[in-house]
Amino acid sequence: MNGSIVVTDALTKRYGSHTAVDAVGMTVHAGEIYGFLGPNGAGKTTTLRMLVGLIRPTSGTATVLGGRPGDPAVTRRIGVLIEGPGFYPYLSGRDNLLVLARYRGCAAADVTEALRRVGLADRADDKFRTYSLGMKQRLGVAVALLGSPDLLILDEPTNGLDPAGMAEMRTLITGLAADGHTVVLSSHLLSEVQEICDRVGVISHGRLLTESTVTELRGAATLFVRAAPVELAYPAVRHVVGDHSALLTAAGIRVDADAATAPRIARAVVESGADLLELRTDEKSLEEAFFEMMEEAPAKSMPGSGRGDVPGPGRGDVPGPGRGDVPGSGSGSVPRPGNGNVPGSGSGGVQEPGRGIVPGSGSGSVPGSGSGSVPGWGSGSAAGSGRGGVPGSGSGSAAGSGREGVPGSGDGRGVGVRVEDASGTREGVA
Repeated sequence: MNGSIVVTDALTKRYGSHTAVDAVGMTVHAGEIYGFLGPNGAGKTTTLRMLVGLIRPTSGTATVLGGRPGDPAVTRRIGVLIEGPGFYPYLSGRDNLLVLARYRGCAAADVTEALRRVGLADRADDKFRTYSLGMKQRLGVAVALLGSPDLLILDEPTNGLDPAGMAEMRTLITGLAADGHTVVLSSHLLSEVQEICDRVGVISHGRLLTESTVTELRGAATLFVRAAPVELAYPAVRHVVGDHSALLTAAGIRVDADAATAPRIARAVVESGADLLELRTDEKSLEEAFFEMMEEAPAKSMPGSGRGDVPGPGRGDVPGPGRGDVPGSGSGSVPRPGNGNVPGSGSGGVQEPGRGIVPGSGSGSVPGSGSGSVPGWGSGSAAGSGRGGVPGSGSGSAAGSGREGVPGSGDGRGVGVRVEDASGTREGVA
């Protein structure tokens, strides 16, 4: 490698109280294919967007091609495919690239070469809207190739491709690296990453868990030997690899050795007089190593400033400035400015500015500015400014100026003023 193309130090991006990328320190060497792996929502795309200057980090630093992300001198040397690129649907693939090539100062010959490299030369003059998902993805890669950039940053470049398209993309990416380009790609297809990447970084919950070669991440290979009779084969294998490197299991003999040792083991088993039934190399796939790492990674707690089970500035089980089980400024089990069980400023079991059980300004069991059990202005068992059993500003048991049984301003036991309904005007009686 000829130095580092990308270096980040404690790179962090926060959105409010949510930390999308948490102190990531990664290094990408010149000429390598670097795989950026992680589950959905891990912070891969956010990190890549910071590397190309599309968003700014909250803290930390990133150096790309010796400069700061977003500087024009740096941007000209980077080819980018992040998320779904936008194209004009009624222009051809070629015309779309020609439009973008003008912004990058590229010639028409660069467009033709980019289309050829991604396998779209024969469909270059078709309208973009007629392209399949895989063809649209390849056109996005063609945009990234304009101007032969030193660094390619590709977010899910194989998305939407069929198996043949994936093979073509794999060949394209390895060819770009062979030509001296540096490639950073994210992907959820771990088998593809295993095939083409030199090194990988694994990110989870915004934190970089590891950065190593694919071989290191997969761990050492082992050999599996099945022979009969095993009583003859096992001592022969131990003689080749040592006592501590061979383990006899119910299925066969497992050997801590690489594939280079396999021919010696095969000869030893045959010379012992045993029949060699099976000899294979067991290697952990990148996918297996990835899932093991995800299981070992500590789960990040849900963000928030509260102390309860759900984030918030309050101390209860649900966020809020209050201390109860439901957010609010009160201290009861449901939020309110007072201290009752339901929000309100009163002290009863249901919110109110007064002290009643149901919200209101009164002190009765139903809200009101009076003290009655039904809201209103009176002090009787029914709200009202009177003392009656139904709310109203009168003192009777029924409301005065509304319809029957509905609060009003009268003061008798029945309704004091006529009301209108669908059948016309009539006198109301409680």
